[in-house]
Amino acid sequence: MPQLNSGVTFILGGARSGKSSFAEGLIKASGLDAIYVATGRAWDEEMSIRIDLHKKQRGPLWRTIEEPLDLLDTVQGVAGEGKAVLVDCLTLWLTNLMMDERNITAETRQLVEALPKLPGSIVLVSNEVGLGIVPENRMARDFRDHAGRLHQAVAQAAATVYFVAAGLPLTMKG
Repeated sequence: MPQLNSGVTFILGGARSGKSSFAEGLIKASGLDAIYVATGRAWDEEMSIRIDLHKKQRGPLWRTIEEPLDLLDTVQGVAGEGKAVLVDCLTLWLTNLMMDERNITAETRQLVEALPKLPGSIVLVSNEVGLGIVPENRMARDFRDHAGRLHQAVAQAAATVYFVAAGLPLTMKG
C-alpha cells in the first residue's frame, strides 16, 4: 500500500471501484488521528441504511462528521498536524450544492484555493462520472460538467492523485 503524505491526496474512481476502501486504508496505515467528513444526505430510506452501514463498517477508529454543504468550514475546523481528514465524497457534496442552488463555481474556487494551505493530511474522494455516455437530461449534463471542472481543479491543487479501478490504485500524480 502506498504511504499517506501530508498535504492533499485526491482519489478518483467509478462507483464501487474501491476508492473509499483505498482512502480509508491509507489513513489507517498512517497512524494519524482519523477524521471522516461524510457529505452524503439521506434523501431516502435506502441511503439512510447505506450511511448507517458505512458508519458501522468504519468502526471506532474514525471520528465522523456529517456535513453536506459547508465542506470548507468543516475541513478547516478539523484539519491539523497529526490528523488525517477524509472527505467522502466530492460528488455527493456537488449534488447537495446543486439541490440547494448554491454557487458551485464560487464554492469550488474557495475549496481549491484553501486546500494547499490546510495543515495535516487531507484525502478527498470523488466519483469519476465523465467516462460514460452523454447524459440525457440537462441537470445530469450540468452535474457531469461541474464534476469534471471540480475534479480538474482539485487534481491541480493536490500533491498526490490516484485513480482506482477494480480495487487497484493507479498513481496519476505524485
